Amino acid sequence: MHNISMRGDLMAVKSVSIRIEEEMLEKLGYVADYEGRSINSHVLVLIRENIKGFEREHGAIEGAVSPDVNVKPPRKG
Repeated sequence: MHNISMRGDLMAVKSVSIRIEEEMLEKLGYVADYEGRSINSHVLVLIRENIKGFEREHGAIEGAVSPDVNVKPPRKG
């Protein structure tokens, strides 16, 4: 299932779910909290860092959104 919300006219923000062992999720939460982030925000940071590293090694991946863009869905409410 994907949730889609529009942010301006530029991008759709989608959500995904993952399966993760409880201990790993707890450790991820610990690291995220240490960094002052939610788990979701921390996962986005890790994803952006991974994409940047890949593009540094293999060249840019075609697309409108670069890994430097902070893709956050609008606040609910």
